[in-house]
Amino acid sequence: MEALYTAKVKVHGGRTGAIESSDGVLKHNLTMPKELGGSGGEGTNPEQLFAAGYGACFESALANVARKEKIKLEGVEVDSQVTIGKDEADGGFQLSVQLDVKIPNVDKSQAQELLHKAHQFCPYSKATRGNIVVKLNAVE
Repeated sequence: MEALYTAKVKVHGGRTGAIESSDGVLKHNLTMPKELGGSGGEGTNPEQLFAAGYGACFESALANVARKEKIKLEGVEVDSQVTIGKDEADGGFQLSVQLDVKIPNVDKSQAQELLHKAHQFCPYSKATRGNIVVKLNAVE
């Protein structure tokens, strides 16, 4: 792979610590969600960060695919959900992703086809393929 950009983020304290990007733009405290036995409250968590990154990248991949097919997209919304749960195979944890994508003025079957093509193109999709369940839903 020819490297085009490398994101650098310092993490300390794990799920109850903090993160900061090398350029200082991303700076957040991390908190463990109540659902995972934490205190919740102010701060973000790795699942929210992954959902944000995947959703943003997927929408850009979708725009790229649509542009190549000469389909004009406006008002696209991606509802990105990352779930963490118990992995029954080893007692650890595993992730799943669901992307509900609203593509106004495109019929549902064509929208679903665009999602499939974007899933083949998106770097996050490539990284997760074969490792976690990713559901793609065209929604109205």
